[in-house]
Amino acid sequence: MYQQQIFVNLPVNDLDASKKFFTELGWTINAQFSDEKAASVVISDTIFAMLLTKPFYATFTKKEIADSAKTSEVLLCLSAESREKVDELVEKAIAAGGTATGDTQDQGFMYGRAFDDLDGHTWEVMWMDPSVVEG
Repeated sequence: MYQQQIFVNLPVNDLDASKKFFTELGWTINAQFSDEKAASVVISDTIFAMLLTKPFYATFTKKEIADSAKTSEVLLCLSAESREKVDELVEKAIAAGGTATGDTQDQGFMYGRAFDDLDGHTWEVMWMDPSVVEG
């Protein structure tokens, strides 16, 4: 069965610093799709973040590139397998230079936190009780 993949393209100010940040979260860089202008961050078998230098990112759009430190252009949300994994990933992000953002969301059956990466892109990490999801 075909599994659809997502490649989220994000403009970054400092490619090397961004690569270091995301590898400190436990993710890997796929060298096959990386060079001095871009890095392919492997988040899972089906989720990838393409980090693009701003000049390279600009070749893909005629729109102005948002300053994600000042404006919100996207909210990225990743699932986690437990509350502890939510906290673990957000704490790794903060330790790597990211910033905690927003309030912790604890609704009992759903728990989430968020961080901004080095360029201000907001990443939400969310756990939902599997018994609630299953119905």
